[in-house]
Amino acid sequence: MTEEKIVNFITFTIRKRKNIALIAHDNEKTKLINWCTTNREILAKNNLCGTGTTARMITDKVGLQVKGYNSGPLGGDQQIGAKIVEGNIDLVIFFSDPLTAQPHDPDVKALLRIAQVYDIPIANNKATADFIITSKFMNRDYLHDVIDFNNTVAERASQL
Repeated sequence: MTEEKIVNFITFTIRKRKNIALIAHDNEKTKLINWCTTNREILAKNNLCGTGTTARMITDKVGLQVKGYNSGPLGGDQQIGAKIVEGNIDLVIFFSDPLTAQPHDPDVKALLRIAQVYDIPIANNKATADFIITSKFMNRDYLHDVIDFNNTVAERASQL
């Protein structure tokens, strides 16, 4: 008989005022800017950040304050992934280009993976972003369970 693995979870709270990351590949930047313009009122009630060029363009063209990190190919995706791990990103809106090869594709995949590991909502296209931004959870706290990684690390260390 095999031993059943017990996974413990910690409940985290995504607050009413969200920390939202805004990212877009070059061919999708105009679409994201238009989406931000349409949803400006909702976005303005939250804390916004994004990768370099995207953050700058949204600030300049939409008038929203967006904290900029590095450009995606220069590590911006990884910076946002680190902010997710630190608990400082609640939602990712990432208009990705599925038809163009990206030189930093491994970074993009790592960002998507870390968002999934930490149970962070992520929209990869306008339709999903529309569903998320109009969700009842945008205007209130949301509780979600994340694997207790401290417990997992301790368990693994004791077994190795």
